Amino acid sequence: MKRHLRRRQASIIHKQDKATENADQPLTNSLLVNIEQIKNLFELSDDLIVQRVLEDKSQLTIVYLHGLVNDQKVTDCLSLFTDHFSQNNCNFEAVFQKASLLGNQHAITSFTELTKEILNGSTVILLDGVAKAISGSSRGEKQRGIEEPTSQVVIRGPKEGFAENLSTNIALIRKRLKSPKLCVEIQPIGSVTNTDVALMYMKDTVDKDVLNEVKNRIDQIKTDAILESGNIEEFIEDRTFSIFSTISNSERPDSAASSLLEGKIVILVDGTPFCLIAPYTFFQAFQAAEDYYHRYDIATLLRWLRFISFFISLIGTAVYIAATSYHPEMIPTPLLLSLAAQREGMPFPIVVEALLLEFSIEILREAGIRMPRAVGQAVSIVGALILGEAAVQAGIVSPGMVIIVALTAICSFTTPTYNLAISIRMLRFVMILSSAAMGLYGILIITIIIVAHVCSLQSFGVPFMTPIAPFQLAAQKDTLFRFPIWSFQTRSKKANNKSDEQARGSF
Repeated sequence: MKRHLRRRQASIIHKQDKATENADQPLTNSLLVNIEQIKNLFELSDDLIVQRVLEDKSQLTIVYLHGLVNDQKVTDCLSLFTDHFSQNNCNFEAVFQKASLLGNQHAITSFTELTKEILNGSTVILLDGVAKAISGSSRGEKQRGIEEPTSQVVIRGPKEGFAENLSTNIALIRKRLKSPKLCVEIQPIGSVTNTDVALMYMKDTVDKDVLNEVKNRIDQIKTDAILESGNIEEFIEDRTFSIFSTISNSERPDSAASSLLEGKIVILVDGTPFCLIAPYTFFQAFQAAEDYYHRYDIATLLRWLRFISFFISLIGTAVYIAATSYHPEMIPTPLLLSLAAQREGMPFPIVVEALLLEFSIEILREAGIRMPRAVGQAVSIVGALILGEAAVQAGIVSPGMVIIVALTAICSFTTPTYNLAISIRMLRFVMILSSAAMGLYGILIITIIIVAHVCSLQSFGVPFMTPIAPFQLAAQKDTLFRFPIWSFQTRSKKANNKSDEQARGSF
């Protein structure tokens, strides 16, 4: 039995290899040979439709994949062929003219082109006695419409988000940037998936060195499949093993358009609503889309709230552990007595309490995301309340620790960029362990290591801590503060003035 299965597998592999070799061959004059070769290429594909239209007039045949084409468009084309060629001679030129109903019709001469067109949702027309085929655009698979972004919600601003269709996403950006200087370069990546990846940039503002670096890294990608923009990100990022991401992502067309105006590069991947934006710096993680739709004073206040929340989420629990365990003299006496009374009779050390609560928060957060949307939020909120209250009543954790852990968890949600929020959640555990081991000295050592690490990072040649390290005066208008829009320099001047490095502070 096993020998029979091995022989069958070997036979299938041999057929696939043979079909792959024949895929590079040109089309033949024989319709039967061409159809047989197509069936070999799409072996065991029941959704492949091979339909004879005219039996007695050059045996006109159409081939397409059911589900990828617009059924109404194909039906109209079949009716047109049947009505017109039933009384007229059927030749290649005449069929090519009538195929204009499908749109974007063109001739193909090899099985490689033919396979690509069929997989892209086109309808291929074959005639007997002609070593060419006609491909017409008939793509019409079901698509999700344009909806409000779910991961980057704003109170004031556009409510449109990217969809899973590449053409739709490109159109959403072009609708905002009505300029012929917006360049779009599309290339397929993945030997199996052949996923279309679009590179978008403004010709007059993009940094040529950064653009060439991005193109080189994309050209070097060798893989079978690209299913999401995150696959591209892992191939082209600067530091694979760094906890900080050096490439931004967004599902908002307005954010992508703003980044293009600043001279950045946007990478769109067919099949995902998230685009990649490069280069990317640390301080851009605190810039939300609606910062530029509110007044400058409100935007500055919100940005500072994010910075403060960032530091609280990173070191809040660690500082509490260090102060109560190693440096009680830092705490006011009434508060210290209250904390000591709370911890009386606690079965675990304070670091164990912190780790238990932090792990519980992370589990509840993950459960809320994975559960159905209707109950996920309720489960995470109710679970946190019940677990926290029960743990305090049972004497497992102290009320003060519950308050601190809850505060740090809430502060972590204020970071607009999800990638940075995830990194801080991971570093929080390192901070807790270091504070439990050495108090404030441990926190200081880990902080120095983190600062040294982020200062060493680059995003396609741009320092990750730009514009603070290196310091760029012109870019301070949109870093820690958000100055009025009218005070910014024009983007074209920033990009064209190559001798003034400060003028490129938006990078």
